[in-house]
Amino acid sequence: MPYAMIFAPASARSHGHWRLRTLQGFVAHLLYGQTVSAGGEVDSSRVIKGRGAGSNRQSRFLTHQSELEREDEQLPAPETQLLVDTAKSIITRNRSPDVPFEQSINPYRGCEHGCIYCFARPTHAYWDLSPGLDFETKIIYKPNAADLLEQALRKPGYRCQPIVLGTSTDPYQPVDQRLQITRELLLVLQRYRHPVSLITKGSHVLRDLDILAALAKDNLCSVMVSVTSLDNNLKRTLEPRTASPQSRLRTVAGLSEAGIPVGVLVAPVIPMINDHELEAVLKACADAGARTAAYVFIRLPLEVRDLFYEWLHAHYADRAEHVISLIRQSREGGDYQNQFGKRMRGTGVYADLIAQRFKKACARFGLNKRESLQLNCDLFERPAQAGDQLSLL
Repeated sequence: MPYAMIFAPASARSHGHWRLRTLQGFVAHLLYGQTVSAGGEVDSSRVIKGRGAGSNRQSRFLTHQSELEREDEQLPAPETQLLVDTAKSIITRNRSPDVPFEQSINPYRGCEHGCIYCFARPTHAYWDLSPGLDFETKIIYKPNAADLLEQALRKPGYRCQPIVLGTSTDPYQPVDQRLQITRELLLVLQRYRHPVSLITKGSHVLRDLDILAALAKDNLCSVMVSVTSLDNNLKRTLEPRTASPQSRLRTVAGLSEAGIPVGVLVAPVIPMINDHELEAVLKACADAGARTAAYVFIRLPLEVRDLFYEWLHAHYADRAEHVISLIRQSREGGDYQNQFGKRMRGTGVYADLIAQRFKKACARFGLNKRESLQLNCDLFERPAQAGDQLSLL
């Protein structure tokens, strides 16, 4: 059974705390709990095939801690569990000045792609789940997402602004192939002629090419494809359950050929890991049909820092300290900056060098057509529904 279903409605949460609902969940918490050595350091030697995180670091809101007593035993591969969130709203409003959108939707919490660097990992702690393995094995989905979206769009005071799908977790992660919540959302947006942008690493965005191409004809759609590396060996450990680099390039080409404005997101740029590929990634994406590009310097908020450093020492022990040094040089001596204007790009000599290389490469490969991603908000209209006329009386 590829997925274990657990029905846990939002009412099961109290002040952001998740109640362990099953014996299986409790056993999994023990099996994959944080392993701590006598010196208090996490053992970074464990690698779980097909998963990004090597441990299940606890929620920062929990006070208890679980440990494995016998570390010589082979850990079983954790199954993916699907948890139901009966959400009451679906559109998130953004007030951050360093991101180019005001509205977003994330139909999933957690992401099976398992990208070790994902800045959204700490959000699982609000459910008393681990930002480690729990984030990529306990996927919380919103089955009523499409209904909630339609309710929001029909409100008299709603102001049309582009909605971005996939700002935190990927709307085309593996589980969506079965649940198809992203397609349901797109169908609602198509009926309302509402502009939408998508950010994804998932090649099965091409499944929805019929909807996206129809929207694009009226300048109502754009897609940003995240391409972190062209090295499939690096991808296997850094982003274990994502599409291959070659598949993502084919996705860019497929979207472009269908007339859908497509850009590339090189994220994250990691010193001594993938930074040397910056120009090659941009050229490959431009050749495939990308019109524009953006990048993000690696972000390590909260639990992501320790998870990423654990991964780094497990896979790149020979250069781990050098990587960490360059990250800290670009973060004013720390591991992360949360200030607007700094968190996406970093600061200092190394970060400035990345910015200069990116700017020159975009100019060289013609990846500066930002206007192609500007969407039309003037076509938005609410389809008539039974009872609409009566509501005017």
